[in-house]
Amino acid sequence: MSSGVLVPLRVGHEPGEVDLAAAEAAAGEFLVALGVGLGAEGLRGTPERMARAYAEMFRPRPFDLTTFPNDEGYDELVLARSLPVLSVCEHHLLPFVGIAHVGYLPGERILGLSKLARVVEHFARRPQVQERLTQQVADWLHSHLAPRGVGVVIEAEHLCMTVRGVQASGSTTVTSALHGLLRRDAAARAEFFALSFRLASGSAEQAAS
Repeated sequence: MSSGVLVPLRVGHEPGEVDLAAAEAAAGEFLVALGVGLGAEGLRGTPERMARAYAEMFRPRPFDLTTFPNDEGYDELVLARSLPVLSVCEHHLLPFVGIAHVGYLPGERILGLSKLARVVEHFARRPQVQERLTQQVADWLHSHLAPRGVGVVIEAEHLCMTVRGVQASGSTTVTSALHGLLRRDAAARAEFFALSFRLASGSAEQAAS
């Protein structure tokens, strides 16, 4: 007989086995092949630091997806803005950094707000492209939370674009993904985008003042 207690979903990403020693050796060979000598004191530990840094960026922290009954029948937009995004471009293995605005229209259950940031991190900590990352976050929330609508906007600066190639310093890329009412209903969609960009713009102006 069921107890009626909903067990939180344990969310974790299982990449291939990590071999830090092999990664350190490969990082050293990579630097030497590019003409970077490792004899200087400041560079002797660089291969190890490189290996550990990339291992960290490719391994999201596991978490429990905690949801709660929507007892009050709340049916307006829930929006978490300016969630940190740190990922690595799969084409050049250079970081891209920015913020995500994640919103949903609750159905029968609501989500612990910190879990929205956890879901973003879950898909960001791996070699990625921004378009896929945005869609994965929206798809995952739509599937696991069963809301009436989901919206995700990500704004990020890509180092592969700003420090190499075209060197478009200060440029950002914006992507979005929508499900349910936030995709079908024009008024709901407009509210989500207006709040996302208005609040984000207000935060930027406040930080600059």
